[in-house]
Amino acid sequence: MPDDVVARQLAYYRARAGEYDATSYGETPRMRDTIAGVVAEMHIDGDVLELAGGTGAWTVEIARVARSVTYVDGAPEMAAIARAKVDDPAVTFEIADLFSYRPSRRFDVVFFAAWMSHVPDSRFDDFWAVVDDCLAPDGRVLFLDESPARAHFEPAPFDTDDGPLATRTLSDGSQHVIVKRFWEPRALEARLAAIGWSATVTPTVHDWYVGEARRASARRIDQPGQG
Repeated sequence: MPDDVVARQLAYYRARAGEYDATSYGETPRMRDTIAGVVAEMHIDGDVLELAGGTGAWTVEIARVARSVTYVDGAPEMAAIARAKVDDPAVTFEIADLFSYRPSRRFDVVFFAAWMSHVPDSRFDDFWAVVDDCLAPDGRVLFLDESPARAHFEPAPFDTDDGPLATRTLSDGSQHVIVKRFWEPRALEARLAAIGWSATVTPTVHDWYVGEARRASARRIDQPGQG
């Protein structure tokens, strides 16, 4: 069941939190410079909501240019690591389910990195409905993730009705199943257009893609919890 996939995926990232930086972004000057460069190119400003903030690698850099940052992740262990990295009173932290999160305010920018590839097909619309609820009327959604050029780094996934699933092994030998879809930029643009978003998704030299999405048309936005 889709919810079971989501629960197992969250359990994996909770278990992986302590080794995530060493096996993913890392804490190297080169990687920090790369992240800072991408943040600058995205022209992030205003009040920012960061979904799936993980260990805070992006939070640190976004906090340098934003008026405020609200970090949200489903894994308390990830958030604890992020808190230790970010010493800024303009950054607040929340633990929440990303598929049912409801904000107390709206944001100029909704940002997420390395998250689209983990959204199950059956929850795609649900997630973007959450994003819609979080975004100010003229706001932007900014995101990035691994492109298909990096698919060869992933153990061969197996296809399901909920999208490709991959098996990951942690340093303790435990195995976990996660969603891992390498979106083709044009396919992702089309999928978003089908649910009312105008998006531009662009491959980068880092074998990633960056995306920007806005609502395709203006609509009346009620306050959270109303309507």
